[in-house]
Amino acid sequence: MKSREVRSKFLSFFEAKKHTIVPSAPMVVKDDPTLMFVNSGMAPFKEYFLGNAKPKHNRIADSQKCLRVSGKHNDLEEVGYDTYHHTLFEMLGNWSFGHPDHPEAGYFKKEAIAWAWELLTEVYGIQKDMLYVTIFEGDEEDKIPMDTEALNFWKHHIAEDRILKGNKKDNFWEMGEQGPCGPCSEIHVDIRPAEEKLKIPGRELVNKDHPQVVEIWNLVFIQYNRKANGSLEVLPARHIDTGMGFERLCMVLQGVQSNYDTDVFTPLIKEIEGISHKTYGADEKTDVAIRVVADHVRAVAFSIADGQLPSNTGAGYVIRRILRRAVRYGFTFLELKSPFIYRLADVLSDTMGEAFPELKTQRQLIENVIREEEQSFLRTLDQGLVLLNRIVEETKGTVVSGEKVFELYDTYGFPVDLTALILSEKGMNLDEEGFNVELQKQKERSRKAGEMSTGDWTVLNENEEEAFIGYDTLQAQVRITRYRKVSSKKEGEIYQLVFDKTPFYPEGGGQVGDKGYLEDQHGDVVYIIDTRKENNVIIHFAKTLPTHMDEVFTAVVDAKQRYRTECNHSATHLLHQALRSVLGTHVEQKGSAVHSKYLRFDFSHFSKLSPEELQKVENFVNDRIDGKIPLEEQRNIPKQEALAQGAMSLFGEKYGDTVRTVRFGTSIELCGGTHVKNTADIWHFKIISEGAVAAGIRRIEAITNDAVKDFFKENNQTYSEIRALLNNTKEPVKALQHLQEENADLKKQIDALLKDKARTIKEELKNELTEINGVRFLAKQLDLDAAGLKDIAFELGNQVDNLFLLLAAEKEGKALLSCYISKELVSDRGLHAGQVVRELGQYIQGGGGGQPFFATAGGKHPEGIPEALKKVRSYLN
Repeated sequence: MKSREVRSKFLSFFEAKKHTIVPSAPMVVKDDPTLMFVNSGMAPFKEYFLGNAKPKHNRIADSQKCLRVSGKHNDLEEVGYDTYHHTLFEMLGNWSFGHPDHPEAGYFKKEAIAWAWELLTEVYGIQKDMLYVTIFEGDEEDKIPMDTEALNFWKHHIAEDRILKGNKKDNFWEMGEQGPCGPCSEIHVDIRPAEEKLKIPGRELVNKDHPQVVEIWNLVFIQYNRKANGSLEVLPARHIDTGMGFERLCMVLQGVQSNYDTDVFTPLIKEIEGISHKTYGADEKTDVAIRVVADHVRAVAFSIADGQLPSNTGAGYVIRRILRRAVRYGFTFLELKSPFIYRLADVLSDTMGEAFPELKTQRQLIENVIREEEQSFLRTLDQGLVLLNRIVEETKGTVVSGEKVFELYDTYGFPVDLTALILSEKGMNLDEEGFNVELQKQKERSRKAGEMSTGDWTVLNENEEEAFIGYDTLQAQVRITRYRKVSSKKEGEIYQLVFDKTPFYPEGGGQVGDKGYLEDQHGDVVYIIDTRKENNVIIHFAKTLPTHMDEVFTAVVDAKQRYRTECNHSATHLLHQALRSVLGTHVEQKGSAVHSKYLRFDFSHFSKLSPEELQKVENFVNDRIDGKIPLEEQRNIPKQEALAQGAMSLFGEKYGDTVRTVRFGTSIELCGGTHVKNTADIWHFKIISEGAVAAGIRRIEAITNDAVKDFFKENNQTYSEIRALLNNTKEPVKALQHLQEENADLKKQIDALLKDKARTIKEELKNELTEINGVRFLAKQLDLDAAGLKDIAFELGNQVDNLFLLLAAEKEGKALLSCYISKELVSDRGLHAGQVVRELGQYIQGGGGGQPFFATAGGKHPEGIPEALKKVRSYLN
């Protein structure tokens, strides 16, 4: 059964059971501080389980893209070594959201178990004697009895000796340290050959990490809530949350022994074989590398398609780590020293683009970003090799310091496994214990920095509706419905408050959260320092709690900050329209940050904008500002109706069935942010900078309103100062041009003097040449720039045969090396100037390269020049 059919049959089955089929949510999480990525099928529905939102459908099914790089079975460094764990995977799931007043709308254990069995054995045709199930055995500490309810339901479908009891670790599912949880029932499949099954019964291998006895489906029965103190309370409504590993299911249904042998992965593996000229299945190390690349390209591509680019922080850093791991496995074991992973984007788009169309629409962006990241990391590897050689040379004995290797890993990103491999080839060993000590210290520092304790919500008003009213007012009478204390090393103690209604806009859609204050009836004030949204709840952050918690408060938003932020947000919409008008409709928004002081807008485009294009974009926006276009807003309209009106939606954003549209003339977008009532309020728009973020992604930073006024004021002051320096000339531009011309003339005179100096030095250097083994040799430091060194090298080379020359200089705290080798020495003795400067570059903490007969290097350690000049003689021995 093809993977497409496996996915289709699952969704069709649950559609027939009255489930609403929903598309996969974006993999990148925007409004949950506990998650960077969707790591399970239930994550997009977390707000329903927490009771923060009411689902429109009580029964849902989908195929959700998930990413895991940590946890019980998901250490990134282990992916590729077995055949059934992945970074990115699809989770087939079905859900029932219970309601305390209408239990008939959902379902619980009986139906979940019966339908799972029906789908696996009757629809997919998996033999019943291949299956085992587990149920929760109970836990004395939590005072939870064995899940006899699930046990009895399973007895209707499977022999009791195939029903196994599992402990809290394997059979009690928890969302996190706090929140909804409950017992679960896992379904495992044994795909071993018959002779293996006769030797050891499958029941003895369940949950023992056997590659052919694996869990394929987990049925979670959510019926408890874990409180901050660790105790459990029974939920008023019970829910079903199931997750089945799509890749593992395909392995079973396609009769293969590995997820990587299914048609989910084989097209990728075949392409990697073609690129690398390696054969999958011929060598274990090669196989691991091919699996790593095939797995990781999926994770990286889906992330980029959802709007998360590789970077040095947060979720972007996770993606960069995954991609770099794939690059280094290709570099080390597939002998691929140039970018190649980007070439897999086409195959991935062809195989998965039907189920996930974003892979097709964003294919070019995926290719561009991956290729640039590969090139960058390969440069890092080159630099790391030079630094590693230096460490080796400085090492006494055969054991290299773990502390130095950790510095190479931590500061320069050079992989430790590659270090160990290179050292072994040189007959040396890595002090692994020392390395691990330093690594553990770093992890402990990170853990302490991110340590946070979150208390339980204290509920003041149980049944209050919580609403956002900030589109229409900046002030309101509110009640606190619940609050909690959060402690962290970074921010200290912070209180999180939830109101029955709020005018405070929570951070989202690129726009910062509102600030302001809360005033009680006695005149006491508590300042709101930030507002964010977490799992559909608007949370207000304060350093202190109000004294009179049960009273009515006046909530006031900082009007000046909100107004400036609105100007910038509305300007981003006009900027988006301007870019599509000036550059073309290929332009798509790839991210934004809307603050009160500035705006930042990321967009897809293939080249730097010219000054003329930037001016056209700026003029376009300012024309709309001058046009005094009123805001037209639609709230809670069906998403499809909004799209039919021409509203633009963004990839990677999670939209509901109903949306809000923001229109200024012909600009219309789906947007939940706050905006000016008229474009005239923006006053003026000014682009401050434009540059690259990644391959095919540009970034514009701009300002509006008060910030533009300040900008013009500062520029006017600078202009006045320049005129004063030019003796208050009436034509400062002409005066500056005259100065530049004078400067150019003086530079020509200096260049001529330097050439005369170089000719004099050349004659002196000819007299200093020494002969070593038939080679005319000189290594010397001079007081010249890079161009001067090159001129002298070539002039001597034209006059002296069999010349080996290394010249060095120090300029502005930087070290320069220039190496010239006569062409007859290159051909007869195999000397290579590029190799010489690359290797000598380590002494000046830099690198370089060039042609066999001439090459240069630069570095930041001029103190190493004497050592480089000394070491160069070894090439002639």
